[in-house]
Amino acid sequence: MSKNKLTKLSELMVITMEECGELIQACSKAIRCNDYHNDSLKEEIGDVMCMIELIKSNGLITQREIDNQIQTKRMKLMRWSKLID
Repeated sequence: MSKNKLTKLSELMVITMEECGELIQACSKAIRCNDYHNDSLKEEIGDVMCMIELIKSNGLITQREIDNQIQTKRMKLMRWSKLID
């Protein structure tokens, strides 16, 4: 394989980064347009979730590890934000 070809995992990471960037843009546009229920936002969330599923299926993280991190983040949000009561 030539140096210019991405490995499967490298490609997975690059596409995940791209999708996360597109979700960032969709979130920004939702704020600017005061439209939090738009199709673009739904599409980009789905795209990122798809990439997370592919990351899991390629053995880079388990659902248990994700669930643990979700709990950690929820605890931080409870302390530092008003998102969770």
